Amino acid sequence: MTQTPSSTSARFTVPAKHPMVEVLGSGDALLRVIEKAFPEADIHVRGNEISATGEPAEVALIQRLFDEMMLVLRTGAPMTEDAVERSIAMLKATQGGEVDGEETPAEVLTQNILSSRGRTIRPKTLNQKRYVDAIDKHTIVFGIGPAGTGKTYLAMAKAVQALQSKQVNRIILTRPAVEAGERLGFLPGTLYEKIDPYLRPLYDALHDMLDPDSIPRLMAAGTIEVAPLAYMRGRSQPVWTNVLTPDGWRPIGGLQVGDLVVGSDGEPTPVLGVYPQGERDIYRVSAQDGAWTLACGEHLWTVRTRDDARRDKPWRVLETQEMIGNLRAGHAHRYELPMLTAPVEFPGRDVSMDPYALGLLLGDGCLTDSTTPSFSTEDQELADVLENALPGIAVRHRSGPDHVLDRVKSPGDVVTIENPVTAMLRELDLVGARSHSECVPDDYLYNSAAVRLAVLQGLLDSDGDPVTQEDRTCRVRFSTASVLLRDDVIALVQSLGGVASTRRRPAQDRRDTHDVDIRLPEGIEPFRLARKAETYREAGGGGHPMRFIDSIEPAGREETVCIQVAAEDSLYVTQDYLLTHNTLNDAFIILDEAQNTSPEQMKMFLTRLGFESKIVITGDVTQVDLPNGTKSGLRQVQDILEGLDDVHFSRLSSQDVVRHKLVGRIVDAYEKYDTEHGTENGTHKGRSRENQGK
Repeated sequence: MTQTPSSTSARFTVPAKHPMVEVLGSGDALLRVIEKAFPEADIHVRGNEISATGEPAEVALIQRLFDEMMLVLRTGAPMTEDAVERSIAMLKATQGGEVDGEETPAEVLTQNILSSRGRTIRPKTLNQKRYVDAIDKHTIVFGIGPAGTGKTYLAMAKAVQALQSKQVNRIILTRPAVEAGERLGFLPGTLYEKIDPYLRPLYDALHDMLDPDSIPRLMAAGTIEVAPLAYMRGRSQPVWTNVLTPDGWRPIGGLQVGDLVVGSDGEPTPVLGVYPQGERDIYRVSAQDGAWTLACGEHLWTVRTRDDARRDKPWRVLETQEMIGNLRAGHAHRYELPMLTAPVEFPGRDVSMDPYALGLLLGDGCLTDSTTPSFSTEDQELADVLENALPGIAVRHRSGPDHVLDRVKSPGDVVTIENPVTAMLRELDLVGARSHSECVPDDYLYNSAAVRLAVLQGLLDSDGDPVTQEDRTCRVRFSTASVLLRDDVIALVQSLGGVASTRRRPAQDRRDTHDVDIRLPEGIEPFRLARKAETYREAGGGGHPMRFIDSIEPAGREETVCIQVAAEDSLYVTQDYLLTHNTLNDAFIILDEAQNTSPEQMKMFLTRLGFESKIVITGDVTQVDLPNGTKSGLRQVQDILEGLDDVHFSRLSSQDVVRHKLVGRIVDAYEKYDTEHGTENGTHKGRSRENQGK
């Protein structure tokens, strides 16, 4: 080309350390791509010098292109024909004002996400880079675009990167199995054989990014979970399962958004979501101390193994069904459950009798109203404390361990005035209670931690003892003939963060005795009586209360519901003060093929978000496979969440297709057809597939 007055020239020298084949490509393949993109320009190569002559705008682009190519080559990344084509497209789009931003081709092509098995995963287009950057910056990211744009693959790479850098503890991959209507029961084979076709693309991506031999181990440990959306949603409990609230126990099925439940720190936490799950298979999950509750197979449990604890690893989250058949490590329990980190704090209630005095009387008192109340003890210390705790009462020693609780008379009193202790017991509905029918009134069971501890201390000072063992910390044993009182003592211990197990001692000539073995956390003193407290402290105290999963057994089918709570660790207190949750913390969660979710499924999925977690949702709104008349949750969610803080929508187009070039042209052809004919995906809007072509 002869230079004209309106044309210009530019020269570019390739540094000697870079062979020209890197810049021009094998057989000048890269040079031909450049010449084809700039047919009006005259490009010549002589030695290590490249010159270009033509229109100033084109020459400037060619000059910048070679600058960008050299920046890429300096990083060690190769230049391919595809990379050159995409670099040219990016530069032309930037020059033409079609895109905003300052990203350069070199920045896009050298952004390494993950290196695995000799290959590096990088974004290949500007929109892909912005998509990857959005995943770093936002908690929830939607990747929306046609097939072949790398939406899922790049999200998977970011998930593996986050796991390897310990930003998250687990990866959860899911997609709706709508091709089978999410009714997989009629298909032959095991569950995993049934769902495999729908999840195969996710498995294939995993095998590209991780050592294939490590994947089964990571999945067995719960570090990676791959499941259809239908199997994620049912992390639930039967509707009548008790959940602890500041006012006591309530069925989980009766909770509503905004209600308060008790979290692992003993404090109230609001319910953020309530999701009925229908009828599901249920399992009874039991701990070694006798505590138990019911949950479905997909319900989540925070657990750790002895190795986790020894190596100071974080707690892991497993489903009920993941632990079945794997509950022992030799003869030891495998999975430890978390305990309350602080006593439950119920709102304080006014009580008629001093709580410690009530505990003493329930342990060793005579609560009948036919005679003057009495108390049996050989510790004068207890008799003195009881007298001080009961206004208007004088404790009189009668004989042996027996003491009488006399009313202190004032001048002018008549004989018919009721004994103050009897009056208080009557108010508490305890008058006439026998040793086998005694219980702790609710006003004491669901009171402040100080009140509950005082009741427990009174019970243990009267009917409990420290049990010392050589080279072990001290446990506490409480004995009673009352099943009700046994259960109330267990509840008091559990509400304070301890554990309690029970066994029955049969008796032939009297009622059976129930022994309760107790361990309380450090800082919770079980005794006030000096001799017992001294023994307890000298033996090293109660040690560290622990709970382990002992068994998981089928328990039929029940109507179920799941809840989401606002607690930072997502834990809430269920039956027997067990801690469980339904939300996914410290996880990188990918929902693929999201165009095939219903609006209800999309809401359910998004509200599973836990703390320190990230969600990426990918889909192509032109490829909806839902039954006719069913809205796509991915289409609707754009109208609902667009512009919401920490939520980002990345939209990719045919220009971002990284498969065969023909795929991008096919996508463009369909979009053109739909625009001209008012169709979606090449078919008339609202027309069922069965009627298409008729």
